[in-house]
Amino acid sequence: MDFVCLFVCLLFSYTNTININMTLKMELTQIGVIHTPYKTLSECPHQTCKSEQIAEIEVYDDYVGGLKDVEGFSHILILYWLHKATGYSLLVRTPWDAKPHGLFTTRSPRRPNPIGISVVELIERRGHILRIKGIDAIDGSPLIDIKPYVPEFNEKGAVKIGWFEGKV
Repeated sequence: MDFVCLFVCLLFSYTNTININMTLKMELTQIGVIHTPYKTLSECPHQTCKSEQIAEIEVYDDYVGGLKDVEGFSHILILYWLHKATGYSLLVRTPWDAKPHGLFTTRSPRRPNPIGISVVELIERRGHILRIKGIDAIDGSPLIDIKPYVPEFNEKGAVKIGWFEGKV
């Protein structure tokens, strides 16, 4: 038997646990940038449904080919990096409730991985520019991905919305 295997087996039998601290390192590729009238976090609406502002998504040249057929969709799903969000707390107070809630039960921009997601109305495409309505991103937010919004893929029927019930 291999010495390392024997050592691990002995260690495991002695402690009955093995603590392995795994950190997954990921790499994202910025495919464009979002241009909005919002310059600070305080200027942004709390949710996309509260925004009627027109904004533009600039898709970088290397990724423009991926926009083929996008004009056929009235709405698209945008994923972006919340580049101005700093730090996070695992308990959060929101505009809808004064009581603290777990971070992962909120839509707070301050998160361990500050990824924003918005369903926006696609107004038009002009080459590598998408004119959109209804985004809550700060100007200059790095664009991570674009997906078509297809209600049949997202609708889940009757859903429970936890502590948001009666507040939104």
